[in-house]
Amino acid sequence: MADAYFSAADMPAHPAARPGYGKRSAPDQAPRTSADFTHLPPREAHIAGFIDRLHDGADISVKLLASCLPYGQQAMRTALNNLQAAGHLRRGREHVVGSGSARWVTRTWFSRTARDDAWWTKFLRGDVPEDEPPRARGEGPTRNRAYILLAALGRTAPTLALSATECTTLTPLTEAWFTRGADESTVLHALTTGLPTPVHSPAALVRSRLTSKLPPEPAPRPPLRVVECTTCGDPGRPEDIRGGRCGMCRGTTHSPANPALPPALTADTVRARADRIRTAMRAEIPGTPPRSRAPYDPRHAYS
Repeated sequence: MADAYFSAADMPAHPAARPGYGKRSAPDQAPRTSADFTHLPPREAHIAGFIDRLHDGADISVKLLASCLPYGQQAMRTALNNLQAAGHLRRGREHVVGSGSARWVTRTWFSRTARDDAWWTKFLRGDVPEDEPPRARGEGPTRNRAYILLAALGRTAPTLALSATECTTLTPLTEAWFTRGADESTVLHALTTGLPTPVHSPAALVRSRLTSKLPPEPAPRPPLRVVECTTCGDPGRPEDIRGGRCGMCRGTTHSPANPALPPALTADTVRARADRIRTAMRAEIPGTPPRSRAPYDPRHAYS
């Protein structure tokens, strides 16, 4: 249905959001077909088809989408909320650590394949792995860091002095330690503790220790994320946001995490209870003597 509005060849270059923001594709999506969004109303199908064809990192804010498509900002905001309810979209914030500082960034995840609330909850908790983007050249531990450590090894343990060729050969094995979270002091301790006497082949001993004592890969740490309600904008836990709306906006205060909590009282029930309380406060209770009042004493007027 969305293909009736445009084709991928007709799409102009779409602006990218700031680094770390913008569209993020959900993993494990089914291959694209012409029937991906036929279950949606025409407006929502048009917008979903447009977003689906954008690259990851594209700016999909309400203001920019409204400038690209024939819908106003209010209509665009309503349509995006409907896409959340249909299981194609989730918006929230994620705590990321990088560039020497930790910060909260706004995330917008899009899935061509409609997902239910249970899948989104697992994904936002980190139980569904994200497709990792290709690593850019030069990212990760640098070659110089490992080479410098090996070249200076002879200063810490003179019997482990290595040649330039040996340092270059052993650099990838040292980089594997840094990739798994080790620092220079950890590598030096593994290489220099308990050395035999004499050391006949420094390069062979260093290679053996770098290989046999390599620490295990660190367990993946689940991402810290909160999801925003499409109605009130308040953040909440993934399991409490169903169809993109929090429990208060859905008219209930109970959630799957707290099934024992009763549903919220209706407005009529609250007014009826308040009227009964007011009536009881105004009426005298039969058989109850009036409260005694102590005589006025000016000495206690300001005590």
